Amino acid sequence: MSRPVHFEIQADDIERAKAFYAAAFGWTFEDYTAFVDSPYWGVITGAEGEPGINGGLLQRPAPAPAPEQGTNAFVLTMGVEDYDATERAILAAGGQVALPKQALTGMAWQGYYLDTEGNTIGVHQPDPDAK
Repeated sequence: MSRPVHFEIQADDIERAKAFYAAAFGWTFEDYTAFVDSPYWGVITGAEGEPGINGGLLQRPAPAPAPEQGTNAFVLTMGVEDYDATERAILAAGGQVALPKQALTGMAWQGYYLDTEGNTIGVHQPDPDAK
């Protein structure tokens, strides 16, 4: 069986994207340009040994889909402890609501947001009392 081990986020403005993810989720970045011979930032999402994966941030090679056109890639969903606090951080960092918070009855709260580059991010807070 295969499991995800890395993700990549494409951005029109790398510095704007780095600022968004640092503010919204506390992520840090390492310059991996020397390893791939083009601008590429390693995304560090948490401490080594904690559940989760790290990823990469790179220049978008083609235009992003227009608003209301839907996604054309995988959606990264973040597991969070406090949905409402996470939403506030996303909005304060310049993100937008794509699909508002809704109950997955008996399981979790789920919603979707757009980052500053137009990429979709899911937010998921487990809660057996969600309804």
